[in-house]
Amino acid sequence: MKRNILFLSLLLLVSLRGAHGKTELPNIIVIVADDLGYGDVSFNGCPDYTTPNIDSIVTNGASCPSGYCTHPFCSPSRAALMTGRYQQRFGHETQPEHDGEYSNRT
Repeated sequence: MKRNILFLSLLLLVSLRGAHGKTELPNIIVIVADDLGYGDVSFNGCPDYTTPNIDSIVTNGASCPSGYCTHPFCSPSRAALMTGRYQQRFGHETQPEHDGEYSNRT
């Protein structure tokens, strides 16, 4: 019993020492927009409407010109983003069917 208490105390001290020396974590924001195509923002040349806030992020922040989605439908892509796994790995590779107004559409 004394050995377990000594081990747990040592583990607690090591973890507290590691927590004290941490540096500041980076700020990461993930923006997910369903059905937003490459040409649907004004910085990519969309003539129909302007997107000044998104343009400002690209101009003053970061741009990811080679970003890809994991699936052409929104639900499997969101599930993959939330779990950090490919949707095929947990059985969500297709758009789920609904019991309601959307299930009878053709």
